[in-house]
Amino acid sequence: MRAHPVRRTVLTCVATVTVTVLALSLKPHHGTSGGALPSTVTPTPSGGSATGGPSSGTRTVTGATVQTRYGPVQVELTLGGSRITAARAVQSPGGDQRSVQINASAVPVLVRETLNAQSAHVDTVSGATYTSEGYIGSLQSALDQAHA
Repeated sequence: MRAHPVRRTVLTCVATVTVTVLALSLKPHHGTSGGALPSTVTPTPSGGSATGGPSSGTRTVTGATVQTRYGPVQVELTLGGSRITAARAVQSPGGDQRSVQINASAVPVLVRETLNAQSAHVDTVSGATYTSEGYIGSLQSALDQAHA
């Protein structure tokens, strides 16, 4: 028995809408591994820095400088034990007014996400992809140093 052409068309439309909604609801993964990033990680002259020792209560760790298309990004973390208590961008792209504007809104979001996630598993900020990827790379470098 063949389905009526109108019924087939309705079923096709419903299936298409369902698949589209499901595809759009998937959250993309924005990790620093896999795929080529539009930035390169270059170690700081001292290979990053850490002040305070593992036995001290509070310590500061500076991640590697990550060179992005628009300029360098470098993150500094303050840790209380193994918990991130503060994060800041020591360097962020600022070669032009547009970069300054973008980073003035993107960096606080990245810092907040870092404190919430307590890891480098933070989402990139829309409109600040290069800065976000540089930030995440430097953040991971700082975390690696902190746990070394």
